[in-house]
Amino acid sequence: MKPTDVPTRNFPTAKEECRNLPPHPEYDGPGSAYELAFKDESFLLRQDMRHVRMQLELMKPELMLNEQGVKSTIVIFGSARILSADAAHDLMAAAEASGDEAALRIARSKLQMSRYYEEARRFAQIATTGCAERGRPVVVATGGGPGIMEAGNRGAYEVGGKSVGLNIVLPHEQYPNPYITPELCFRFHYFGLRKMHFLMRAVALVCFPGGFGTLDELFETLTLIQTRKSRRRPILLFGREFWSKLLNIELLLETGMISPGDEKLFHYVETAEEAWSVLEAEPELSSVTAP
Repeated sequence: MKPTDVPTRNFPTAKEECRNLPPHPEYDGPGSAYELAFKDESFLLRQDMRHVRMQLELMKPELMLNEQGVKSTIVIFGSARILSADAAHDLMAAAEASGDEAALRIARSKLQMSRYYEEARRFAQIATTGCAERGRPVVVATGGGPGIMEAGNRGAYEVGGKSVGLNIVLPHEQYPNPYITPELCFRFHYFGLRKMHFLMRAVALVCFPGGFGTLDELFETLTLIQTRKSRRRPILLFGREFWSKLLNIELLLETGMISPGDEKLFHYVETAEEAWSVLEAEPELSSVTAP
């Protein structure tokens, strides 16, 4: 007989135990030796309990994603600093009104880069709809913050789909955008565990222009695939002009820093439609999303 077949639990749950504990006037209280270990926040936050916190940070999203039926994801990476077209136009109008040349330069750059926000938004719409039509949705996942992350969650939201947000505690640039499915909005302390959850369910990674954080996530994925620590999956880089200026792949090949064929670990794409056509041709995506 399985434990779930027993009509009545033999023991109270941990939650019930905590709720029903009678207070003790002498020994009770936060941080006391008498406090239940799993209820004692000051104990759990000790430096030498880091391994337990890391395990919890691995397990909480894993259990909740499974409960929500999220088995496969398309991960969208990119800068938190890229604005939507509307926000970029507003910034441009304000800069023009001010007459400040420095503000105008920044506004022009923001307006130019805003096309990537709109492509990410449209790609998430197309991918969410396209996967749902196959009868087994693949859920969009992002880092949960503003910019390209917001665009990905927003696109899925606008077509009625779920999406995941894997937020990280940072002093700036990180707050949950309003388009994440509430049950799938997570927050991490450890970058490493957050990156594990990016890849554990990913059937594809779609990378938009970004800074250090985007490059960190991109190169970790490329390294894991190159070294065969991770199975191969499609990696799409939006914007050949941006990426070819930033990454000199030819130099890496010429100097033997990567092997011939490693340059084929990713594809350049320019539009949401082009990106989706590449993914549709991938056997892995087709097998995952087939009814």
